[in-house]
Amino acid sequence: MSRSSRKQSSFKSGRTIGENRERLETASEREAARKKDKQKQHFRTFLTAVGFLAVATCVCCAAVLFFQDREVGRNFGFNRVTTDPYQPTIEIIDENSDATGGKITSRMTEYIGQAEADFKDLGLTPTKAVIPAGAIREVDLYLDGYQGFIKLTTDRGTGVSAEDAKRMLDYLSGQDVEDFSYIDVRVDQKAFWKPLED
Repeated sequence: MSRSSRKQSSFKSGRTIGENRERLETASEREAARKKDKQKQHFRTFLTAVGFLAVATCVCCAAVLFFQDREVGRNFGFNRVTTDPYQPTIEIIDENSDATGGKITSRMTEYIGQAEADFKDLGLTPTKAVIPAGAIREVDLYLDGYQGFIKLTTDRGTGVSAEDAKRMLDYLSGQDVEDFSYIDVRVDQKAFWKPLED
């Protein structure tokens, strides 16, 4: 028998190589394979759902923490973090008391209290604050050891105003000027002073 005829006889005519394997796979094995595929698919779906849930939880927690001082945080049971507003310990004189009925707004009170704290941080001791008549958003702050006062505005932060006032006081001290009528730090990056009138 020739070599080519032996090679041909080893193949079954009209059949494929895969056909043999399909025949060997029983129905129960196919069912088991299908079940295994379904289990893998369910597991992947479960992991995806858990991942989405974890991301959603993180986003919700971040939102609640961000808005914790608003109604959202309170609705979710978070304790609202509050800081008491600055309460001034110095005397406050409101020259507009006839027009306002002697009531100082909470914003103005807090501003004066914060200004007092910021000046104290710089080694200066406020003694009283005056809200001048007819002035809009102005506060005149008197300091211990100085005859004049510092003109502030609620439009500027108390920290930068206090630093500007301290720089001007240091400048005047370097110029041997001990007394002044007032120092005006209401304009950003500028400070003015008026000599004490005799």
